[in-house]
Formats: sequence, structure tokens, C-alpha cells
Amino acid sequence: MERFVDVASCVRLWAQELGAPDAPALLLVMGAQASGLGWPDELVESLAVRHRVIRYDHRDTGRSTASFDEHPYPLTALAEDAVAVLDAFGVERAHVVGMSLGGMLTQLLVADRPDRVLSATVIGTTALSSTPYVAPDGRRVPPEELPGVSPELMELWSRPVEDLGPEAELERRVEHWRVLGGGLIPFDAAYAHELERRIIAHTGHHRAGTAHARADHSGMERTGQLAATEVPTLIVSAPADPVAPAPHAEHLAQVIRGARLVEIPGMGHALPREVHAPLAAAILDHTGQS
Repeated sequence: MERFVDVASCVRLWAQELGAPDAPALLLVMGAQASGLGWPDELVESLAVRHRVIRYDHRDTGRSTASFDEHPYPLTALAEDAVAVLDAFGVERAHVVGMSLGGMLTQLLVADRPDRVLSATVIGTTALSSTPYVAPDGRRVPPEELPGVSPELMELWSRPVEDLGPEAELERRVEHWRVLGGGLIPFDAAYAHELERRIIAHTGHHRAGTAHARADHSGMERTGQLAATEVPTLIVSAPADPVAPAPHAEHLAQVIRGARLVEIPGMGHALPREVHAPLAAAILDHTGQS
């Protein structure tokens, strides 16, 4: 079932739910400038076997309101949107799964709204903490000194995005997915084309968004709250991730109290078919214990 959720006077979000309405709710939170359709249908359907799965378009993505230019907002507002989506669906508490920026937003929910979170799963992101990473040899490494985005991806991001028409934009997005995939799993260009054609059709245009990159990123550190949380948290380690490479997942597992770490072999910063089954199994195992 699809619906629209009013989260502010000038913001309406597209949302969709799948699965039994009386099953435990599971909220999927995507990354920056990513539609909720970035969660592949096959993965969503696997999770919906045991959950009432809710996915949605962030503001300034997909079918949701494009509001940033007239009403700028901080990134923290996107975490408030997630709570508003739960409210709209009448969900008191949910399992929350976040990827990339969505993983940061999930950390904000764990820190600020633990009363709304049954469990958390964090994928492909960095810790909202100033706590140093403790390396296997005992060295303490400040978070700002951990490895950053891969040079190939940084070069891709540095290119100006021009509107050269829908087909050129589609090819740009497919190339982006190739680099995000990390190279350990063979890249399926046809699958990426199909996904992005669906997202463009869903959105109603092919224009690239930049709102989340321009939003205020300040005020997101939650060192103390994450260290003291009682929310059961699973950290997914993706060995080929070019955005949050090792040891960011290990660092997250250190800074979030009681967090468990699981590796999905070959995974990068994308959700190709090869990771659907092991990722779904890891999430369902985690939610089943929470």
C-alpha cells in the first residue's frame, strides 16, 4: 500500500508498506538523495515475510516534496521525518534499518528516540562519535584519521553534473553504481539500469538532486548516547565499501554499546542481487532476537 505522509506544513513524503499489518514493523531508511525504491523489491519482499516493512522517499527525493531551495533544513530533520513516518502508520516502535546517510539517521534515532526503536541495523556508514577506533594492535585512531572515500569515487563525485537528458543521466547513475559496488561482486549493469529506470519513472523526472549535500551537517555527534544505548544494534560490515571502508564498521561496533558485527561477503556500498539473501538473513536473525 502506498500513501503520502505530511511531516511539516511544506513537506509531504511518499511511503509504502508491505507485509502483514499485524507483524512487527521494520522501517527502511535510505541514503542521501536516494529514493525508497533504492531498497530493491526482492530484499523488501524477503523482509516482509516476517515484518510489516515500511520504506519511504526522503524529502527532496522520489515523489516526496522538493523543499530545500525554499525551506532549507539540517540533515537532522531527516531523522525527525523518520519518526513522523512511524507516527503516520500508527507504529509505536519499529526495527530500523539504515544504509549510508540512512545509517547516520538510524544512529540519531538510537540516540535521541530509543523509545521508538526496537532494534537498529546500520549499513555502510560512519560513527556519529568522537571515540577513537582501537586497532587490533591497540593503537587508538581518531575518527577523522580513519580511511575516507576511495579516490575513484571522489573523482566521480568531483565531476559537475550536467543535465544532458534522461539517457545520459541514466548512464551516469549506472556508472555511479559500478563504482559504489566496490568490485568484489561482478557488476550487473542491466540490473542497475532497471533499478534506475524504475526510480526515474517513480520520481517523474531524471534530474539529479543535491539538497542533502547542501544541508547543514552540524549537530549530529552522539558520542555519549551511543555509548550508553540499550537498543540492540547490528553493524553490517561490507568489505568492498568505497564510502565507509574498513575499519569503519569495526569502529561503529566499538562505539555503540553492545553492538554486534556481521560481514556480508563481497558487499560494497550497493545492494546487488548477490547480497539480498545474506543481508536479509542477517537482518531477520537480528530482529528475531530483539
